[in-house]
Amino acid sequence: MAIFGLWVINKAGGLVYQRTFADGLAQLTSNENLVLAGTLHGIHAITARLSPIPGQSSGAQVIEGETFKLNVLLTLTGTKFILLTSPAEPASAIDVLLQKIYTLYSEKVMQNPFHTPEMPIRSEAFDTSLGALIS
Repeated sequence: MAIFGLWVINKAGGLVYQRTFADGLAQLTSNENLVLAGTLHGIHAITARLSPIPGQSSGAQVIEGETFKLNVLLTLTGTKFILLTSPAEPASAIDVLLQKIYTLYSEKVMQNPFHTPEMPIRSEAFDTSLGALIS
């Protein structure tokens, strides 16, 4: 499975976690990552309001380009998990992977008594488990 990167964005649109899994992916500065997270948060919020049936859309779930696909998982708390993958990856496999990543987040980050919600994720257990899951 070709997974290029992961971003976790809190409900306010702040980037709380970013990790790259592909060597060839362009390296963004910290500021560029923050701008990207805010932009994706804004796009998601706007697309949620575009539904012809009010209140029936949770926003964009997939944004696809020629060489990449952004897959979005919106949690009940408003946290967004955005996975950057190859466009060839099947949606069902990505959905399962995003759910597994969310489960890791719940177990390794949110159950950590030293983690403050909505703040940057600094968890070696999460990093290690995520690396094992993606590889």
